[in-house]
Amino acid sequence: MTPIRTEAIVLRRTNYGEADRILQLLTPEHGKLSVIAKGVRREKSKLAGGVELLAVSDLVVQKGKGELGILTSARLRTFFVHILDDYTKLQLAYEILKKVNTASEMVPEPEWYYLAKEALAALDNPQIGADLVELWYRLQHSSLLGHGLNLKSDSNGQKLNSAERYVYDVQEMGLRVATGGDITANHIKLLRLLTANTPERVALVSGIAELLPAALRSLRQHDQG
Repeated sequence: MTPIRTEAIVLRRTNYGEADRILQLLTPEHGKLSVIAKGVRREKSKLAGGVELLAVSDLVVQKGKGELGILTSARLRTFFVHILDDYTKLQLAYEILKKVNTASEMVPEPEWYYLAKEALAALDNPQIGADLVELWYRLQHSSLLGHGLNLKSDSNGQKLNSAERYVYDVQEMGLRVATGGDITANHIKLLRLLTANTPERVALVSGIAELLPAALRSLRQHDQG
C-alpha cells in the first residue's frame, strides 16, 4: 500500500515497550492518525528529532496491522521553541492541543489542524500575549463545534447596540443587556476582529489590552469544550 506522506502535529506521545512510542497525530488531509514509532527512544534513532511536541513535522506513515500505522520517516519542519520561554504560554499550548484532540473526535474537520498550527505559531511570537491567543482560540473552537458566540444579536434576539452594555448569560449562552455590564461596544468590536483575523493581525490594534480580561471571562464561560 502507498505510504502516507503528510504534514503533522503530535498531539500526544505514549511510551510503549522498551524503546517505542505510540503517537497521536493531527494532519490536514487525513485527520487524526495513531502510529507507532519503533525504536524512537533509542539514542541514535533517526525518528526522534522529527516527532517533537509543539512542532510541525513532515512524516511518512506505512499502514500497519489494524488502525495503528508505522512511522517510517520524520523530519522536523518548525519547532515553536519560544513557547518554552513562557510558562503561561506553555500551559496554554498543552491545553489547546488537549482541546483539539477531544474536539476533533466530535467534529472531524481538517480545520482543527490549521487552528492548532496557527495557535502554536501565535504563542511562539513574543510580541503576542497568551490572553489574546486564548481568546482567539476559544472563539474559533466554539465556532467549529457549531456553537459560536452570537456577535450580531443579544440573548433576546435584539441586534447588538453600541449604546448598551452587556453581560454573558450562561443559561442563554449569549450576551444580555445589563446596566453596568462589563461587555461594551469596544469588546464586541474586538471579538468580531478576532473571529475574522489571525492573532498576529489583531495584536497590531492599539488599546486592546484593557479589553482582554472581560472578553476572556465571557469566552471561558461560553466555550466549555
